[in-house]
Amino acid sequence: MPDPRIPRSRGTGYGWRELAGDSSGGFIAALIALPYGLALARLMGLPPEFGLFTSILTAPITALVGRNPVLIGGTASATVPFIAAAVRSQGVGGAAKICLAAAVFMMMFCVLKLGRWVARAPHVVVSGFSCGVGAMMVILQLRTMLGLSGSRANASEIPIGQLISVLGSLGQAHARPLALGVIVVIGAIAAGRRWPRSPAALIGIGLSVAVTGILGWHERALGVVGFSIPPLAGFTWTPSDVVDILPSALGLAFVTSINVLITSRVVEHFQGRHRPLRRADADAELGAYGIANLCAGVFGAPMSVGIPARSLANVRCGGTTRLSNFLHALFLFAMVRFGSSVIAVIPLAALAGVTTYVGIGLLEWSTWRRLHRLRRLDAAAFLATAIAVLATNAVAAVAIGWLIHGAGRLIDRLVALDRIPVLKDWRAVKKF
Repeated sequence: MPDPRIPRSRGTGYGWRELAGDSSGGFIAALIALPYGLALARLMGLPPEFGLFTSILTAPITALVGRNPVLIGGTASATVPFIAAAVRSQGVGGAAKICLAAAVFMMMFCVLKLGRWVARAPHVVVSGFSCGVGAMMVILQLRTMLGLSGSRANASEIPIGQLISVLGSLGQAHARPLALGVIVVIGAIAAGRRWPRSPAALIGIGLSVAVTGILGWHERALGVVGFSIPPLAGFTWTPSDVVDILPSALGLAFVTSINVLITSRVVEHFQGRHRPLRRADADAELGAYGIANLCAGVFGAPMSVGIPARSLANVRCGGTTRLSNFLHALFLFAMVRFGSSVIAVIPLAALAGVTTYVGIGLLEWSTWRRLHRLRRLDAAAFLATAIAVLATNAVAAVAIGWLIHGAGRLIDRLVALDRIPVLKDWRAVKKF
């Protein structure tokens, strides 16, 4: 039975067009997952393939029991500080302990019905978060698209810091990788406008690979990726873990939960649905990710978090149902297990172009066009959330935007009740 929360282009059944969209979305999401999963796991101090194992193992679980069918999870930068600290102190066993404890906390959040409160984030805050994520996705690809040499920017560094680092290295930029990235972006945009249901990002990658072959360019490619199922992590709990692990696990669960629910809202918003998931759905989403992370944690693999880049690439390339999430995991496994020699030739600049293409689509162009017509505090909440995503982190960004939006609503309420005489002229100076 088709999911009633997912819009369809025609009819209510599932046909070849929907299958093509799910396949395209799942494949592009898998391509995006490859470099990031490897890099973030390495940054945590874990074997690189653990970053891919998280996606392959947890995606079918969240697709099966989760509430947002096209929300795709994986290893995220927000979890790096927590897991890296556990790995430094106790190795892979430490990662297993903190991830397992965080997964239990997430299931407790589900039982206590805390998720529904986060899911009620105001529309302007969700729009600002979407815009900030889009800008972040573009910024994080600049170093690769410009072919900058030297050490890569720290994946846990805030986007503004990475932007400053890139701007300071512009003198070392190279034209060829930039050209490949631009080819992907322009090709995907053109294909998307000409054939809205086509795998636009995949067409852009195909164009870039063709250009490198025709012109004989030899740019840095993804390379061969190895993969094997890791053994179960060995660890023992000690009394000191109550102080060393549990507080950090609670923080990790909180950050993961916020990211999952806000990303889910952004995906809904990107699909054109401004009504949030039902309250019970938000709680159940946390429970689904808690179960999935329990399964990953026993191997010492990183937490699975809702990933905006993969989820929105999935939607933009045609993914509409839970099958796209299953296919994302299946394609990722097939790539690293059987097709590593094929994907090895894809230029990293082309993959950066795909993420840039998705990020450009998230910049909330419609909100920018009507920004001058919004209430001042709503516009401030939108801008503050977007900027805070780049300057702080997802949790702080949502909190800042929500506080500004809430301040406006509180002032409206107090003025309506004539509780603040000095603000009686508030409506006269507000801009709608």
